[in-house]
Amino acid sequence: MTDELRLYWEAVQKRICAKCIDGSGNGNCRLSGYEGCGLTLHFPKVVETILSVNSDKLESYIQALRLNVCSSCKHQSPDGTCLLRDNLDCGLDRYFPMVIEAIEEVRPRVLNVTEAFGD
Repeated sequence: MTDELRLYWEAVQKRICAKCIDGSGNGNCRLSGYEGCGLTLHFPKVVETILSVNSDKLESYIQALRLNVCSSCKHQSPDGTCLLRDNLDCGLDRYFPMVIEAIEEVRPRVLNVTEAFGD
């Protein structure tokens, strides 16, 4: 995991994982295997997707998520439906607004770190 991605992950883990209904209460996920958390399984792509959106509208972020992440998720059907999402069992979908907030909150700090090292 790159330093940038680690900063984003720490922010998300602090804000979401510690409170997630699928977690242990201290930031550790209890999901594994086939039902692994969509947030952890797709995190680099989730970050890339959020950073690619420049909008004040949640719908813009959701559309980007569906196109860039959900479309390649093993749980989504070819017709775009997802039983996990429909049953509120997808942690990524359930907490996506909070994920956006965490990523956007850390973004300026990550940009400063990147600029400081010339990457």
